[in-house]
Amino acid sequence: MLTIQKKLTNSFYALLSLPATAVGFCLSTQVAALSWILSTKFNLHIEDVALVWLAGPVSGLIAQPIVGIMSDHNWFMGGRRRPFIVIGGVLGAAMLSALPEIGFISNSTGLSIFSVALILSLMLDLSINVTFNPARALIADVTTPGTERTKAYSWMQVVSGTFGIFAYFISVAFGNLALIYLAAIVVLLFSIFPVILIKEPRELNTKVISVKEAKSESSLINTIKLLFPLYGFIVFGLFVVINKIVLSGAWNNIQTAVMCACLAATLILGVITIGKGIKKPSDQNDLQKILLAHSFSWLGIQSMFVLSYFYITEKMLPAIDTSNVIADTFSRFFSNAAQTNEQTAGNILSLGFLLLNLVGALLPVLALEPLSKRYGKVKIYTIAIACMAIGYAMLYLSGTTEIIFYLGMFTCGIGWSAVISIVFAIMTEKVKAEKMGVYMSFFNFSVVLPAMMTPGISKVLSDVGDSSFLFLILTACLSISLICWLFVSESPIKQINDQTGS
Repeated sequence: MLTIQKKLTNSFYALLSLPATAVGFCLSTQVAALSWILSTKFNLHIEDVALVWLAGPVSGLIAQPIVGIMSDHNWFMGGRRRPFIVIGGVLGAAMLSALPEIGFISNSTGLSIFSVALILSLMLDLSINVTFNPARALIADVTTPGTERTKAYSWMQVVSGTFGIFAYFISVAFGNLALIYLAAIVVLLFSIFPVILIKEPRELNTKVISVKEAKSESSLINTIKLLFPLYGFIVFGLFVVINKIVLSGAWNNIQTAVMCACLAATLILGVITIGKGIKKPSDQNDLQKILLAHSFSWLGIQSMFVLSYFYITEKMLPAIDTSNVIADTFSRFFSNAAQTNEQTAGNILSLGFLLLNLVGALLPVLALEPLSKRYGKVKIYTIAIACMAIGYAMLYLSGTTEIIFYLGMFTCGIGWSAVISIVFAIMTEKVKAEKMGVYMSFFNFSVVLPAMMTPGISKVLSDVGDSSFLFLILTACLSISLICWLFVSESPIKQINDQTGS
């Protein structure tokens, strides 16, 4: 074991963050480049692009539970998380390298551009799903609940967010193709070398549970009960898969109505869940409320990732002087070349997400961690979500102005900094350590299931004919998430210690 791991130094926290950073860098590259390359290079429609992005949630639903169970119960290559991080990293690097070659692969195989894009996106997201939960579970494995674990997840976001800033800077300064190739290298290196140096504990620090209790916790019935607040998302996810993949869009005319019905059902189930928690508080109920709250957060975030490019091209570019765009100054400085409208839209998107990640990188250690220690993680997290809702509202009201767009993204970064840092510390204090991989996969359902609603959101925007309506939807999503978080209780230190047997 490295000395820095024994002493839990800041350098170890940084090293521990690199596998998750690899996944974050891959996601940043997707956000900056995928919608752009599919729209500008291969002329796919907004709904086709949303369908390509659907590959990620579908692969997550399949891969996450399997990887979670396997990484909890298997020891291979000197670790339970290491094999999955390495395999996912190698696969992710390969798929990133293949993205610019979609046209070549299409011509060579005879498959359509859409089919190749869908397959590559599916494999890329599969690599993310294979890697991300083990990378996050690894942090929980080598730290104890409370201040130490909160610090570890805060460092994860600082390192990951810093590289996210770098990713969007590369996109603005040198273009998305340069970013894609760089991302392939970063993902490969950060997925392999850190986990070789980090020593995983063979035995986790957990309290002994009975065989009966263990079977109960891992049973299918218990899983179904845990996911109760997400049933509406599950139904719409099944609808989308059947409609888009099996029936080739035959049910498109009822998609919006089905989505609204599923969202209404989710809200009703959420009220029931919160009501049960008021009558009989428990960690299980709190975990359900966290899943519910996080699902609405991610519905807004994923829709922002996928559809913001179309908002910029349809609403911002016609409203601004494209000869004097702030984001283009970086590209002109480094490339000394005039920017097309397509490049300008990509530059604005990347600069906006750069600002989002700038806040996301700096805030966890500078503010969120110390404030969480003083006032409680749940309270600070709730405030951060409120800031994100305000940021989306700002973008809806006046986001067509370039400066306001950047200011709105900067404000949303406060929520983003918490969504991918503190929430993991909150969630892991509600579950047993020996089931961390499985519960990470359950928690990821609150990400992948809402993400499957993105095609529904894109259909609404197409029907309305006003892409600025996107940010009104996102404001509503984050506001609902905020309300749900108000009913989540803080885990007392005594309860955390009892849970882990410390």
